[in-house]
Amino acid sequence: MADKKPKIDTTLIHAGSHPEDNFGIINPPVYHASTVAHPSVAAMREKRKNPNDNFVYGRRGTPTAFAFEEAVAQLEGGDRTIAVGSGLASICGAMLAFVGAGDHALVTDNAYAPTRNLANKFMSRYGVEITYYDPMIGGGIADLMRPNTKVVYTEAPGSHSFEVQDIPAIAEAAHAAGAKVVMDNTWSGGYHFKPFEHGVDVSVHAATKYLVGHSDAMLGAITMKKENFEPVINCVHVLGYNAAPDDAYLGLRGIRTLSARMARHQANGLKLAEWFAGQPEVHKVLHPALPSCPGHEIWKRDFTGSSGLFSVVFNDYPQENLEAMIDGLELFALGGSWGGFESLVLPSNLEGNRTATKWETPGPCVRFHAGLEDADDLIEDLAAGLKRLSGRS
Repeated sequence: MADKKPKIDTTLIHAGSHPEDNFGIINPPVYHASTVAHPSVAAMREKRKNPNDNFVYGRRGTPTAFAFEEAVAQLEGGDRTIAVGSGLASICGAMLAFVGAGDHALVTDNAYAPTRNLANKFMSRYGVEITYYDPMIGGGIADLMRPNTKVVYTEAPGSHSFEVQDIPAIAEAAHAAGAKVVMDNTWSGGYHFKPFEHGVDVSVHAATKYLVGHSDAMLGAITMKKENFEPVINCVHVLGYNAAPDDAYLGLRGIRTLSARMARHQANGLKLAEWFAGQPEVHKVLHPALPSCPGHEIWKRDFTGSSGLFSVVFNDYPQENLEAMIDGLELFALGGSWGGFESLVLPSNLEGNRTATKWETPGPCVRFHAGLEDADDLIEDLAAGLKRLSGRS
């Protein structure tokens, strides 16, 4: 296939695999490393001044991490990926690479809560001014751009409220003003949205989630086109970020089954979301593939599919009923994160996490992750939960 680019499902199986470099072994081995020996002082000097050379010290990366990086870059359509220790580390590395004291950054109001912590408790502390904006602003973000705006941070969809941002329109306005666009692309797994085809400059992932896929590793990924590589890698090196070799290995192994898992997550998530939409206890389902979700038409235009993560806004019920519904679920673990093989449930309290927009609902919002179980079993469990919520049991 030398003259033809393979389709994504084929790419995911082979990207980052170089058996010719590893004694014919298909899966790159785990390299545990701190010290890397050099043949001479001159050779060490040359390697250390080259930001493209990972193999100078364990913190700078190992062949295991590089194999993972190569696979993610091919998945997302970027030129380079940098593996770091968590999704939050990927956000910090990407954002801090482009701002300094006196600069301004625009951050979507539906951002993952730790992103807001980074902006409010760290970036602001060091002289970066933050403005939060309505995630549905689209090209109107041009009105918020300033001469010192360096970064526009996006998350599509929001990982609790699920608005789907108009990334191409935002990117066009940002680039016209000379700003970079950073996007959290975790929800799509990098599989259903190709950021660099829509104007994104740097894509970040909590690879802990769909890329790893088994709830057993902490990992982040920062992917970019080559013109943005040096500022990001320099920032990552200064911050001391790196991915643990075992976690990089688990991320690479997870990528091999990403397409199969995403298909099942999508099917289960849609089946659950559509079922919820027909229940009397439900006010609204926030799933990008349903018309009830803000930005649904944008999702249809820009995404090739959906994942297993969505939220449900219920009608007004007492807190004890909500807790009874959640606590009694047998197949949904109560906890943060998502993207693993198991189904999850988590109450979403968004009132305190909005400043540019108002979050108003008639009742509680609960986030669900549809895992790889049988969807009918999941629905049976949820149906029993709704009886507890409404007091019918």
